[in-house]
Parts: sequence; structure tokens; C-alpha cells
Amino acid sequence: MLTNSHKKKVTPLVGGLVVAAAAMAGKYGIEAFQVWKTRPRLVRVRKHYQGGFQPVMTRREAALILGVREHAAAEKVKEAHRRVMTANHPDAGGSDYLASKINEAKDHLMGQTKGSTSAF
Repeated sequence: MLTNSHKKKVTPLVGGLVVAAAAMAGKYGIEAFQVWKTRPRLVRVRKHYQGGFQPVMTRREAALILGVREHAAAEKVKEAHRRVMTANHPDAGGSDYLASKINEAKDHLMGQTKGSTSAF
């Protein structure tokens, strides 16, 4: 058992160890923060087209509007068109202009653009 004289000697030792541990934790915390600040920034990928239409629609713009890849299969394009059109249809409170752009995007990705030589 420790006597009072031993307790007085142990208490400053424990206090010193606590202060040293806190100082080391702070040092490593500051170093970790410095490394975190200098890390390369990741580019965030946008899930939705942010707006603004080009004068002549490109495959990239059409794919962004529908939320598919530029070379997506026809079934994926049709499914995406149905999903986006359901959310933006004029009968459901959507815009006529936006609906026409969605249809144009589907036609563009399906190869049915207005400049096509096909009779259909």
C-alpha cells in the first residue's frame, strides 16, 4: 500500500505523462491535417445535367440530358427517356420546351435526328 509520501511523488509523474501524451497527440493531429490539406482534390461527378442548352445538340449533351452514356444501348436510352419524360411531361406540370429537348435527346441518341435521310 502506498503511503501519503509516495502518493505525492506519483501524482506529478502521472500528470506529466498525461501532458506528454496530449502533446504527442496534438503533434500527430497537426501533421495529419497538413497532409490532408495537400491531398489532390477529387473531381465530383454530377449526376444530373446542370442546364443550358447548346444551339445544336451533340451526343454528349443528349446523353447528359437523359443521364446515360453517349454510346448506351437503345433499350437504356428508351428506359431513360421514359423516366425523364415522366418527371417532366407537360401534362404533369412540366415544360413544353423541356419535353421537346428530352425528345430531341432521345432521337439524337437513337440516330433519328431531323437531318436523317431515312423516310421514317
